[in-house]
Amino acid sequence: MLNKENLCYKIGMSADRFKNITMQQMEAIIALVEERSFSRAARKMFLTQPALTKNIRNIEDYLEKKVVIRSNAGITLTAEGQIIYDCARRIIKLRNEAREKIIQLQGNTGGDIYIGASTIPATYLLPPALSIFRKKNDSIRVHIQTADSEETMDMVLANEVEIGFIGKKPLNKKLVAEPLWHDRLVLAVPGNHPWRKKKSVALEELSQEPFVAREKGSATRDVLESYLKEHKSGSLTQFNVCGELGSSEAIKEAVIAGLGVSILSIHAIKRELQRGLLLEILLKGCHIERDFYLIRQKQLDLKPFHKLFIDFIKGYLPE
Repeated sequence: MLNKENLCYKIGMSADRFKNITMQQMEAIIALVEERSFSRAARKMFLTQPALTKNIRNIEDYLEKKVVIRSNAGITLTAEGQIIYDCARRIIKLRNEAREKIIQLQGNTGGDIYIGASTIPATYLLPPALSIFRKKNDSIRVHIQTADSEETMDMVLANEVEIGFIGKKPLNKKLVAEPLWHDRLVLAVPGNHPWRKKKSVALEELSQEPFVAREKGSATRDVLESYLKEHKSGSLTQFNVCGELGSSEAIKEAVIAGLGVSILSIHAIKRELQRGLLLEILLKGCHIERDFYLIRQKQLDLKPFHKLFIDFIKGYLPE
């Protein structure tokens, strides 16, 4: 029978074992979530796969709980694993910030910038911009986490990232929002679609066609729904939605494969339009446009390398 004294001893032992969780073990669970694969996570950390697996098992031994579930669908975290992952991200970020401050004391102008970005900026706009920026500022390292616009705003507000890039203007007064790049949402159909011979289609005609939509929380979806509501007195529920997918890349592949048509950012489909895999069809009477915004907390302590990056990105024009 477990009496009060034994219970306190057991809790104390669990707490003591919890203290054994190391930085490397925290980095292992972060890498595993980001890569969604033990083998890829191991390569990212320059470890063998058994060594990475041991790091995860050690966490589970200390907690006496599973933190990772493997299945045919991939890797997911348990509730305990999610707590460890969320805290690990903050701890590793604080460690890196400490390193930056020490480097600055030594007169180094470099540092790490933590960015959250919605799908379009993260996938199509920031990579070429960072390639140019890096050539002139190789002591500044940029870390990007991809999420939808709502999640990106939450990450900025929670200090999980310092700067965000999203496809809609935030309403939260704690955030500074600066417009950066213009975007146009267009109707994309497969290259062999019957509409390829048409110059344009009406919205009523589109609403009858199988339509692949972005997930809720996506700025692309929010902009489309707002436009339909304000200009056409309609909504996405009037469309023949055959699926909701979590990224523009997934939607592009679905459209190319013939699942349906979709409305996407012109930035997302430039390459496919050039290759003829997708076609842009004009929507009669519809002009769906938006801006991408750089967001940050008003009280963010901007270091010289932050200012250098922000000044560069404000002057960058996507091709």
